Amino acid sequence: MTKWLLYQYICYFNIAMDVSWKGKLHYHIYLISRMRKAINSVEQFLIAKHLLYWTVIIVPVSVIIGLLVALFLWLLELATETRWANMWLIFLLPLAGILITFLYKALGKNSDAGNNLVMDEIHKPGGGIPARMTPLILFTTVITHLFGGSAGREGTAVQMGGSISSLFAKSYKLKQEDRRILLMGGMAAGFGAVFGTPVTGAIFALEVLAIGRIKYDALIPCLIASVVADVTCSACGILHTQYSINFISSNEHLIPFIPIDVLLLLKVIIAGVLFGFTGFLFAELTRFIKDKSNLYFTRKWLIPVTGAILVVGISYLIGSFDYLGLGVTNPHKDGVSIVSAFSPGGAMYFSWFFKLVLTAITLGMGFKGGEVTPLFFIGATLGNTLAVLTGSPVDLFAGLGFIAVFAAATNTPLACTMMGIELFGTEHTLYFAIACFTAYYFSGNSGIYGSQRVAVNKFHITNNEELTIKQTKEKRKQQDS
Repeated sequence: MTKWLLYQYICYFNIAMDVSWKGKLHYHIYLISRMRKAINSVEQFLIAKHLLYWTVIIVPVSVIIGLLVALFLWLLELATETRWANMWLIFLLPLAGILITFLYKALGKNSDAGNNLVMDEIHKPGGGIPARMTPLILFTTVITHLFGGSAGREGTAVQMGGSISSLFAKSYKLKQEDRRILLMGGMAAGFGAVFGTPVTGAIFALEVLAIGRIKYDALIPCLIASVVADVTCSACGILHTQYSINFISSNEHLIPFIPIDVLLLLKVIIAGVLFGFTGFLFAELTRFIKDKSNLYFTRKWLIPVTGAILVVGISYLIGSFDYLGLGVTNPHKDGVSIVSAFSPGGAMYFSWFFKLVLTAITLGMGFKGGEVTPLFFIGATLGNTLAVLTGSPVDLFAGLGFIAVFAAATNTPLACTMMGIELFGTEHTLYFAIACFTAYYFSGNSGIYGSQRVAVNKFHITNNEELTIKQTKEKRKQQDS
């Protein structure tokens, strides 16, 4: 089209030699504008073609991931109800740990790396993500929850998304760059479907790969994947827990000419700092337990057995089983859960710490599941405690802790701010952002994903060599020694 317009331009130019200079100028302007429109129309056509290409590729993948997440959430609910009705099952947690160890040793290949394997394959393709990761992580996570391990569900959904998208990438015979985008779409689909937060799922898949840098080449594919998977999961009858923050900001402010509650804002900032430290503590404690377990236990099956004994023993010691499993709801009226944390008296002062320790032991000693839902529990109960101590709104601070501890542990402040909006509404968006951004900075260059790269560290220094969190810590140890 552009060549044709150029040819027409030359013809008109020759014909217009007999016309006045004003006529020539009009011809030139007219034809140049036509050429620009043609070029722009071609560019938009290419963009539309690109989006259609990704829609066709990613929709089937997302539908399957949505169906798998629906199955997983149904099995998880069934396992949780079964455990609450038969609490003697927690005494079989050591045997469950041995079974999980055996399955991964016999069938796992490199699946044991979990979310970090998915991230490694996105950064630098290697041996691929085995299709067996999906049934393995699904089954072992349900087993973990059935017998009382303190774990979450996000890791399972993301790993299933990565495994299924990798399988489709092989069948599609995609080139390396397109394969990377499809894997990111799989992550977004799993995350968006498991929590019912499609926009958050898309942003999370973009943001979690590298601290301080987001690449937008996969933006639309991730959004399509997350929305389609969430719709598919919901169409299967899966209902996500509904949360609400009923606090309404007062029109009376400490400083009349500043249209915001300055005192509440300061409390939110201080809480954000503590949420950041808590996210840091969780990530470091989980990594410490995992490293020391692998160092001191020569027989690997003893690791989950020891972890199971500790989880059950600590639960008896504190006199409560509220900190086992997901902890989203609790069948007992006075029990502690994420939902109860949004109400006054819904958590004890150290509920957040109990959940943190039990989850770090569970995940650090060989059991399977995600970290995010326990982080929600830790954050919500810590927010409840801080609200009581500072005289702040309980439901607001529970909601802030819910998203901010997650932001700190995963280094995803934008995704977590959006999660606050999707789950709690837009009224307190400013507080969501302040809590998440503050927690992100005060968590340091740490995180629950060892394969997350540090593109720009928390001191705003761009690294010449992008190392992962795990590599950064190993390098620091070498320098210290």
